[in-house]
Order: sequence, then structure tokens, then C-alpha cells
Amino acid sequence: MTIAPSTPPGPAVTPGPDDAAVSDVTVLLPTREDLLARLDETLPTARRWPSTLLIVGLLRRDDGWPTPATTLASTTMLLARSLRGDDWLGSAGAAEFAIVLAGDESAAEVAARRLTTAVAALGIPGLSAAAGIASLRTGLTPHEVFRRATLSLTAARRTGPTTVIRYREPV
Repeated sequence: MTIAPSTPPGPAVTPGPDDAAVSDVTVLLPTREDLLARLDETLPTARRWPSTLLIVGLLRRDDGWPTPATTLASTTMLLARSLRGDDWLGSAGAAEFAIVLAGDESAAEVAARRLTTAVAALGIPGLSAAAGIASLRTGLTPHEVFRRATLSLTAARRTGPTTVIRYREPV
């Protein structure tokens, strides 16, 4: 009895690094260094054109690490489809997405609530998101804006799913 080969005859095709990059859209996102460069470009115009840094962080009930690539890809595509043409999307860290939004903190808060709700609605069991917001203000460095948004995200994650927290100056 003859057994048919499981692969068609001809040269074997192995996926190359470019194929892997295309299948995982998260690797196509600008990095944290790119984010800092974008903030550096945007900060000088912040007085005339308000802008805000929004960091969306994923929350998972299973606390597994790392977040599956399929979850990150689904979230990346959702966020990319949900933003306006003049908004900027990048990676802020593991399971964190940085968005530089044209507009003030109020507009960013509305967008953040919409985005965190949309992440929860993806239908991925146990997945939700929280967000931290920091305004771009003249006199701040890119690192300080990033620190403020990250600090707000940390507080939002501790509070729970779909929480959005704006950075406020200590009184």
C-alpha cells in the first residue's frame, strides 16, 4: 500500500522573518523610542494645538504571561481602526499602547472610555483594558509626559477594567 506524501512535491517553504512580522501586526507598531521622538516633535506646538498622550494597558484575569500574540494583534487592529487620521499609535511596552491624540484632556478621556470599552467588547475571555492620560504641555520633557501617563495607567489598572485616569498636578 502506498501512502501519499503530506506535503506537495517541490521545495519546502519556510516562513521568513518578514512573514512573521506581517502575521503579528504588533511588531509593526512604532516603539517607545519612536513615541518619545513623536512627543519631542509635538511638545513645542502644544500651546497652539493641544495634544494628549493616552496609554491603553491590557488587563487579563488569567494573569498569564506573556499576553498571547493573537490578543495583541486583535487589540492593535481594533485601536488602529478606532483612531482618527491625525492620531498616532505606537507601543508603550508589553501589552501597552501609546496614542498621541490631537485634542485636550476632555477629548482624550472620551476617546479612552470608548477604546477601553471596545477592548472589553472584543469577546476575548478575561480581557479588558484601562487607560492613563497626560497632557502635553510646554516646558515638559517627553520622558515626563510618558511618566505621567504611565503613572495614571498604573492607578487605573489598580482600580479595574475600563477605568480611565487623568494625570493631575499634586496640590
